[in-house]
Amino acid sequence: MNATNHQFRLAARPTGLPKRTDWNYTEEPVADPGPGQLIIKILYLSLDPAMRGWMNDARSYIEPVKIGDVMRAGGIGRVVASANPEFAEGDIVSGMLGVQEFATSDGKGLTRIKAEVGGKKVPLPVFISALGMPGLTAYFGLLDVGQAKSGDTVVVSGAAGAVGMVVGQIAKIKGCRVVGIAGGPEKCAYVVKELGFDACIDYKSDDVKKALHQHCPQGVNVYFDNVGGEILDAVLIFLARGARVVICGAISQYCSTTDVKGPSNYLSLLVNGARMEGFVVFHFAARYAEGIRAMATWMAEGKLKSKEDIVEGLETFPETLCKLFSGENFGKLVLKVAD
Repeated sequence: MNATNHQFRLAARPTGLPKRTDWNYTEEPVADPGPGQLIIKILYLSLDPAMRGWMNDARSYIEPVKIGDVMRAGGIGRVVASANPEFAEGDIVSGMLGVQEFATSDGKGLTRIKAEVGGKKVPLPVFISALGMPGLTAYFGLLDVGQAKSGDTVVVSGAAGAVGMVVGQIAKIKGCRVVGIAGGPEKCAYVVKELGFDACIDYKSDDVKKALHQHCPQGVNVYFDNVGGEILDAVLIFLARGARVVICGAISQYCSTTDVKGPSNYLSLLVNGARMEGFVVFHFAARYAEGIRAMATWMAEGKLKSKEDIVEGLETFPETLCKLFSGENFGKLVLKVAD
């Protein structure tokens, strides 16, 4: 291989919002693949709120990124050299590739991608968006953990984000009434007019509690929480009998420099015979194919849309990642590394 690999390696455990000095930007030559290995030229990287947690040296569902290691990230790339019989040069694959230009893999954890749905070509970023981990998170979180069913009122926070917008669309497909919570009139208008949500609350300008009372007169049957904090507390007040609260994320808390704020209205769970359950999409790994089949079918039928916010340039990674925590991204945040 006559190529140079640029990489972002974790240099320090961040306090609060990650900054550029928390990584080292390094380069090294790309080695030829050894027996059973393949070299992947990375095209797109998935930037996710979970990456902030992976930087902490704390017990979690996955080992933290070690100091000096390439920052963990999912992505899509093209095989440019292979000594692995399962993969050929030119194959498009997805997996945990890291924040870099080239990845060396033994093939484990990689999925070969055919970039089409229903016979139509689909842009590659969709496979790390609605047809990737965010979509799978929405599918299993809403249907297995939340047990959403026809007639339910479903509220989803982060409604214009990668997971939230898929949650709302699946809920509509299943016959639910869907109320989103998002930041700003543009995002709220998009999820209602383009994605078919019944209503959307702008947490930046609306009184969230009054709006929930207005849009959820029979209470909330399923709350899919991506943000935590004050929004979670507000929704808990309006739970219906037997409600299910799905804890997917708490992005409002990830960069906090003080203690994480827990729900003060948790007694609503007791009063309403409700439950709150956290989950990680990796728990459903054995069923990923089921989720992808269902969502690809809905996409082919025109029932499921995907929206990506694509930023170009590996070198922009530190600043681009921070868009997640300021609410700047609109849709799935994707870093384009190469054509």
